[in-house]
Amino acid sequence: MSDQEHEYIGREETPSGVALANEILPGQLNILPVNGRPFFPAQVQPVIVDEKLWGETLRRVAKTDHKLLGLAFVDDKLTDEIPTTNRIPLMGCVVRIHHVQAEDGRIQFIAQGVRRYQVLEWLSDKTPLVARVHYPRHSGDFTDEIKAYAMAVINAIKELVSINPLYSEELKHYLNRFSPNDPSPLTDFAAAITTAEGPALQEILETIPLQKRMEKVLLLLKKEVEVARLQVEINKTVNDNINKHQREFFLKQQLKTIQKELGISKDDKTAEIDEFMQRLQGKTLPKAAQKRIDEELHKLQMLETGSAEYAVTRNYLDWATSIPWGIYSTDAFNLAQAREVLNEHHAGLDDVKDRILEFLAVGTFKQEISGSIMLLVGPPGVGKTSIGRSIADALGRKFYRFSVGGMRDEAEIKGHRRTYIGALPGKLIQALKDVEVANPVIMLDEIDKLGSSYQGDPASALLEVLDPEQNREFLDHYLDLRVDLSKVLFICTANQLDSIPAPLLDRMDTIRLSGYITEEKLAIAKSHLWPRVLQRHGLKKSQVKIADSTLKAMIEGYARESGVRHLEKLLQQIARKAVVKLLENPTLKITVSQKDLQAYLGAPVFRAERILRGVGVVTGLAWTAMGGATLPIEAAVVHQQNRGFKLTGKLGEVMKESAEIAYSFAAGHAQQFGGDAAFFDQRFIHLHVPEGATPKDGPSAGVTMTTALVSLMLNKRIKRPLAMTGELTLTGQVLPVGGIREKVIAARRSKIMEVILPEANRRDYDELPDHIRKGMTAHFANNYQDVFEVVFG
Repeated sequence: MSDQEHEYIGREETPSGVALANEILPGQLNILPVNGRPFFPAQVQPVIVDEKLWGETLRRVAKTDHKLLGLAFVDDKLTDEIPTTNRIPLMGCVVRIHHVQAEDGRIQFIAQGVRRYQVLEWLSDKTPLVARVHYPRHSGDFTDEIKAYAMAVINAIKELVSINPLYSEELKHYLNRFSPNDPSPLTDFAAAITTAEGPALQEILETIPLQKRMEKVLLLLKKEVEVARLQVEINKTVNDNINKHQREFFLKQQLKTIQKELGISKDDKTAEIDEFMQRLQGKTLPKAAQKRIDEELHKLQMLETGSAEYAVTRNYLDWATSIPWGIYSTDAFNLAQAREVLNEHHAGLDDVKDRILEFLAVGTFKQEISGSIMLLVGPPGVGKTSIGRSIADALGRKFYRFSVGGMRDEAEIKGHRRTYIGALPGKLIQALKDVEVANPVIMLDEIDKLGSSYQGDPASALLEVLDPEQNREFLDHYLDLRVDLSKVLFICTANQLDSIPAPLLDRMDTIRLSGYITEEKLAIAKSHLWPRVLQRHGLKKSQVKIADSTLKAMIEGYARESGVRHLEKLLQQIARKAVVKLLENPTLKITVSQKDLQAYLGAPVFRAERILRGVGVVTGLAWTAMGGATLPIEAAVVHQQNRGFKLTGKLGEVMKESAEIAYSFAAGHAQQFGGDAAFFDQRFIHLHVPEGATPKDGPSAGVTMTTALVSLMLNKRIKRPLAMTGELTLTGQVLPVGGIREKVIAARRSKIMEVILPEANRRDYDELPDHIRKGMTAHFANNYQDVFEVVFG
């Protein structure tokens, strides 16, 4: 076949049978793959290809007269390799190329879509790709149905253009080149302007029947319209929100400007300064504090609100103006009311109540309560913290409590300097801010458990706070201002005095709270603990009852400690179990008897104490942080081969020294007490204090140890319940010891009603309440001879 014949294959003829020159299409085409989207006959747009791969193809096309090229859609990204012919679809679009330009290894040209082509045979499967093609076109008349589809397509395009004006430019280009009455290019144009995926568009390109093609394009157009409409709604919502915020912003700015011009509003900085000034109204500030605050207010006016210094200054003024400078609450000087409050909140503790009432009486007489710092010392659970709150209630003062137990940083007391990030005033300034008066009752709990570290010593920082001569000008590091704490009533609590530094202890008035005896615990449980437990558990008195004998059995079998906190926990345990039973049977009336205790609380923790008796066995009395306790001491002969003395029971240094003194005194005065002078020379003696896991220390066991050694030497046992305490010297003098109340209570709790005490402690014993001394027999000794006569007669 000649070239001329190739040129006329697939030509288009007019109705007269004459072919138009621009419609004559070649029978062979150079094929160029494109990706992304297929090209349509109704399109005119630029195409960019790789010069290295397709430069030769474009040069060949450029040399032809018709400048026609076949564009085929490949549904993957083109790489440096030429796609194989089996990956290239047989249907594509023949385009006429214009304005070919090469730059930076890329070739760009304008492609004008002409018609569809279909590959009949590949003539070359290497670049340049060449194929023999023909040009299919739809058959059929321009029916009313096709015309209706054409109108539907045009309406869809109009709707799309009305929603998104960007499509209007594409429509203008189409109208310049095609007739609206030609449905085939219109359909291809409609498909080309959609954002459909490449495979969907390729399917339309391969659809030759016009009506089927129109159906598919209409579906794409409908989707496009919905997407465009949704996009418009989203844009409208976003724009509305932006416009609303912008409008509100502008209106607020205008409102601020108008209010400022009228003098009815101020900016944020001015408002804060006015607030600080307002806080100072009615307060009496020292001159130094007033001057400092005025300087800070002036600085705040000069600073920008966004600066870091502004925030620091503002926080400083917030604290400095929140302190109740010169604001005091009125004290209720009413001793009768104070006594009523103390009796209502606490049972027993008559000596402590009398001491507090004396303090309040002095304040009433002076019409001023200041300059006194009280220290409440006693075992856990005896009511130290609640007494502090009762004092505040009796005075009608605000109450603030914080625990200093474990505190290691002195900044907790005196504050951090302002230069540090996150700096705050100390706890005392925070307390004044919270209570809003300058004369509250401030309780420092657990003052005996203060710690110390490299960050400072809080106990030393408290020296200034708890000294009436110094705390009128207390200096907080954060405020750097003198604050008067002299009107504050400080109440401290501790379990023991040993760990409190002597200079700090010297500044406080010590009030001791001893442990409760069984009768006192019984009264507290009936009057305070059990009603409070019933209320907390939502129970009525008629629903759960507990007899006095049951309470007493609980105290002696489960709660022998000095305080009543554990007793309250046991009562709560009973209440919980009672609630479970009432949920099962709401009409049940529960009465807890002694025999029920084991079901509610388990087996008793404490059994009836069996006082150890025998030769060389003596009961001593000891004081602990938990209250008083009995302390049996045993002495025994190990062998008679040589002299020796051994101590066991985890004894402290002082107690070991007391044992050595007791051994020396007993050995040196053996004949004086009717013993053999050579008894200790020929025997190895072992002295033991039971409960070896418990640390024990102190000098008050000297008399007891000596008595155990003398009993062993004389081979005599103490036949009656008897307990003793006292420090012994080498010359036999009995020196006074502390904790007499706790020790007497411990003896009474163990059913020991006869005790031996140092003569110097007679006053301490005489000051004990009558109900503690009732039934007790006390002997007082100046020297050990007095003890010997009481014990061995």
